[in-house]
Amino acid sequence: MTIHVGLIGYGYSGATFHAPLINKVKGLHLKAVTSSSASKVTKDYPHVEVVSDVNSMLSHTEIDVVIITSPNTTHYEYAKQAIAAGKHVVVEKPFTITSIEADELISLAQKKGVLLTVFQNRRWDNDFLTIRELLSTKMLGEISTYEAHFDRFRPKVRDRWREQDIPGSGTLYDLGSHLIDQSLTLFGMPNTVWADLRAEREGAEAVDYFHMVLGYKNMKVILHSGCLAREAGPKFIVHGERGSFIKYGLDSQEEQLKTGIQPGAEGWGEDSVADYGHLTADIGGITIRGVIETLPGRYITFYESLAQAIELGTPVPVMAEEARDTIRIIEYGIKSHQEQRRIDVL
Repeated sequence: MTIHVGLIGYGYSGATFHAPLINKVKGLHLKAVTSSSASKVTKDYPHVEVVSDVNSMLSHTEIDVVIITSPNTTHYEYAKQAIAAGKHVVVEKPFTITSIEADELISLAQKKGVLLTVFQNRRWDNDFLTIRELLSTKMLGEISTYEAHFDRFRPKVRDRWREQDIPGSGTLYDLGSHLIDQSLTLFGMPNTVWADLRAEREGAEAVDYFHMVLGYKNMKVILHSGCLAREAGPKFIVHGERGSFIKYGLDSQEEQLKTGIQPGAEGWGEDSVADYGHLTADIGGITIRGVIETLPGRYITFYESLAQAIELGTPVPVMAEEARDTIRIIEYGIKSHQEQRRIDVL
């Protein structure tokens, strides 16, 4: 079975992440791309049709699934149109601007009998895969604090929609949706949300700094990102009743894709030895200190799972309801900042 894919948008996300991953999955065929830069698309994929607008893509009778990688403000409307056209839909994160929009899309997809999923690719980062596996062993005992960072040094504001004062822009929707999705994947919905949001750079119009605390019964999750971290600290810090795990560095897959390295190549998704996480744990009265080798990252799992879901009826790689909950936490965070208080999750 060949599943024909239509890609809406060929900017950074579409060209760097989606097209190369789709191209490597058996059973998926990148059939058409909506882009105003036809030469850019055909240079990379000469066999692909380039269509000028979304309506042309959605009326394409051979397209089975549509991938939406256009700006955040278009996600809801394009996904709604694609679902109404009877296409399976993948939406780049963040899913939507509001959770109400997300619920509408979920309901519409159920009525139309099509699949709806969201590209939360960092569930397959090498460091996060390693933490998931480590926590499953219970080696750290009951977790007390889980802390995840996306620290960058980007002191200059760039002229792009992600940094403009428009709905869905800023790092809380961008990087925050990754960190929130990872934490919900591990621990489920929290009881409370507290957030501090800032535009910390000179000339910044959108949120470029956030510090968020998710409260659970016996645990705190701390999610943080800023643009003025000249030297980044640990990416992950996890403390439990029996031990701690500290991990520096970023997953390698994005940089590999940017340089043209394809999934499956030698070293794909692997971590540098210098960035392996450090574990300190007490097991039966004995203190263990050591390095945990990072599992390889595997973004391609998303599209492999999507192909299986379409062909075999297995679950989609990311449930739309899970992605909706990420938007809910963002909304709680915005409310917390505006009201300067901790918000109960209902």
